[in-house]
Amino acid sequence: MRKRFGAMLLVAALALAGCGGDGPGAADPGGHDSAAAAGSSAPGGPQADPAGVGALGAAPGPSSTGQPAAAAPFAFGNPSGRAAIPAEAKAESTAQPTKVVGDGSPAGCTSESFVSAVSGGGVITFNCGPGAVTIVVKQTAKVRNRSAKVVIDGGGKVTLSGEGKRRILYQNTCDKSLEWTTDHCQDQATPALTVQNIVFADGNSTGDRTEGGGGGAIFVRGGRFKAVNTKFVRNRCDDTGPDLGGAAVRVLSQYQNKPVYIVGSTFGGASGQGGVCANGGALSSIQVSWVVLNSLFSYNSAVGRGANPARSGTPGGGSGGAIYCDGDNFTVRLAGTLIEQNKANEGGGAVFFVSNDRTGTMAIEGSTLRKNPSAGFETDGFPGIFFLGARPPSVSGSTLSR
Repeated sequence: MRKRFGAMLLVAALALAGCGGDGPGAADPGGHDSAAAAGSSAPGGPQADPAGVGALGAAPGPSSTGQPAAAAPFAFGNPSGRAAIPAEAKAESTAQPTKVVGDGSPAGCTSESFVSAVSGGGVITFNCGPGAVTIVVKQTAKVRNRSAKVVIDGGGKVTLSGEGKRRILYQNTCDKSLEWTTDHCQDQATPALTVQNIVFADGNSTGDRTEGGGGGAIFVRGGRFKAVNTKFVRNRCDDTGPDLGGAAVRVLSQYQNKPVYIVGSTFGGASGQGGVCANGGALSSIQVSWVVLNSLFSYNSAVGRGANPARSGTPGGGSGGAIYCDGDNFTVRLAGTLIEQNKANEGGGAVFFVSNDRTGTMAIEGSTLRKNPSAGFETDGFPGIFFLGARPPSVSGSTLSR
């Protein structure tokens, strides 16, 4: 039976110290099935995406010239979202790329060339031919801390796959192996990392407890991060642990506590496509603010048991089916966003938010949250949400329902 917040003071007390996939499905709206994404025409090489962009566009076929027709570019997020996008949250210009991965053919878009491009920094685009392509990333791509700016733009055709074995992308300003560039690594302005017009599939950070673990597809500490028109499917991180999370994205320490922007992006999107982790089936953070605009979260799961701190005899976790956030003075804003069919074994089937010093705030604007069961506990009057902060979440033009 679901335990309601008003009747569960003990559970609320246990949550003060922290905050914070479904099974196989036939439909894959990204057009990248698990078996195909795990394969490669050559070691570290790409493969043409036989389903193109699936429900979002037809697979490329012959044109009147006898050449393959260009695939329709990916389009993600909540199509009903109407939130205004501030200038700093918009996609970055790729008019003058620093590095183009590929030579015009799918075979030219290799894991090695992508990983090298990320290490070099700057604006990265792809030239893999007219069709959609999946690049199986054989080694986690790492951002070097001397890079002022890194933009990864898939042009609406590229999927990066961790083939269910590894994290895809990593940035950490406090990682000495990537070079310390300031004496305050946890609060520095660069690198500024943007991912846009791209898919991250089958990332898996299970077993990697660096900086506490989590971040199945992308892990970020320090600098800045944003995702624009990006899709995350079938990503995973450890399935137990009281405070780790983020099957798709885990973020720690953003410059001057400026927000992470998530714009027009999809996390899951269909049964069997969602992320799975102990906490935060899509997003997870500590001491980080978020602005989530015109995005879609569905079929993500928080599968840990025992909450945070972990109840006696349990491994902990299980909160924030879609979003898990923890810290002191931080904010979360959801606007023009649809969050549905996510689930948590403990608290917050949609969102788990704990501001330990009770200064954090949350706003929900022009959004819909529905069918996000919390098997353990949630806050009265806010279905799918467990919240401890300065005041109840502000809700305008939105629907919250079971």
